[in-house]
Amino acid sequence: MTYKQTLDYLFSKLPMYQRVGSSAYKANLDNTIAICHSLGHPEKKLKFVHVGGTNGKGSSSHMIAAILQKAGYKTGLYTSPHLVDFRERIKINGKMISQSEVVQFVETYKLIFEKIQPSFFEWTVGLAFHYFAKKDVDIVVLEVGLGGRLDSTNVISPIVCLITNIGFDHMNLLGDSLPKIAFEKAGIIKHKIPVTVSQSQLDVISVFNNKAKEMKAPIEFADKNYKIISHSHKDDKLCLEILHKKTNISHEFQLDLTGSYQLKNILGVLNTIEFLKHQGFIIEQEHIRAALGNVRKITGFNGRWQLLGTNPITIADTGHNEDGIKEVLENLKRYTYKTLHIVLGVVNDKDLSKIFDLLPKKAMYYFCKANIPRALDERELQNQAKLFGFNGKAFKTVAEAYSNAKNKAKSNDLIFIGGSTFTVADIISHLKSH
Repeated sequence: MTYKQTLDYLFSKLPMYQRVGSSAYKANLDNTIAICHSLGHPEKKLKFVHVGGTNGKGSSSHMIAAILQKAGYKTGLYTSPHLVDFRERIKINGKMISQSEVVQFVETYKLIFEKIQPSFFEWTVGLAFHYFAKKDVDIVVLEVGLGGRLDSTNVISPIVCLITNIGFDHMNLLGDSLPKIAFEKAGIIKHKIPVTVSQSQLDVISVFNNKAKEMKAPIEFADKNYKIISHSHKDDKLCLEILHKKTNISHEFQLDLTGSYQLKNILGVLNTIEFLKHQGFIIEQEHIRAALGNVRKITGFNGRWQLLGTNPITIADTGHNEDGIKEVLENLKRYTYKTLHIVLGVVNDKDLSKIFDLLPKKAMYYFCKANIPRALDERELQNQAKLFGFNGKAFKTVAEAYSNAKNKAKSNDLIFIGGSTFTVADIISHLKSH
């Protein structure tokens, strides 16, 4: 098979959550365990940092990977979903897995795996473990796909865990309250393995403490150990001064990931790095500083508060749930513009009332449909928006919606593109091909 035929096979034959939704979610680890067994248990040959949570998993994973790379470690990075190329999910030192590796893996294990009947995600986790073990990486930063307790990545024994913030997302699968969602996320906490929780959120602290106690796992809440003394934006960098309370020493960092939500993520990242240092990893302050200033370049990270153009200012962000939209609006406050143009596309299982309660009515809206089966039809989105008092035109594609926004916008306006990861994926893909 060619690489394209291989991907067509993976996308068409295997249920994929990002494309079809909850029908692709397997609420047990049986298939992943069977896959790992078929592969000779590559996951047992690897060291892992396991990263879960609702928002901030991707940013935190990329920051940790960048720091480990700067410190000289051969670092595997597994994240999901991808934006433009499937291979973005599996990287070593910022370089995507080769097309030939993907093809060879699928051809070798196709018949064995078809008996197991895995989902797309389960198959991909198997590929990642196999590839990282084959390439003999020093450490893997492994991002949870969905939830934690029953996520396919949860067959591993990590050396450190990180859980980012807990918010409302995938409630049809994870539960309708923050404690229920936190319980699923806490499922990655393992026996005697240290865990960092980025934020001490009152609703869920007890969930994490109870799980850590049950597993005899050392637990630290990063915002108890670190404090942001000051933060500002300068030259497209987020400038921070952070106090490490244990040592009473403060450090200055300039992050190239400039979204305000990084103020939460960075504390969890720094605490996780401390845990890694306790385990013998040699990571100096200059490694951390150099890595955080160049996360995008070092790891190839895209889609988080990403500046796509300057005339007018055009920004894309993958924030798609209530907390994510709140952060988007918080970030927009630091820009001066005349009119806000919002290119909006969402998935069909999203609670739109939560999103429309937050979005500004004054903006001009361009409703669109991302190029996946799970995307909500643009006319349905337009009709739903009208019920909440929002007006805007509907467009069949993200590219068409963006083109119209660009034609309407003056140089002193701002265009924001978001609502779902796939809306951002489509615009990045479109801009790369034009």
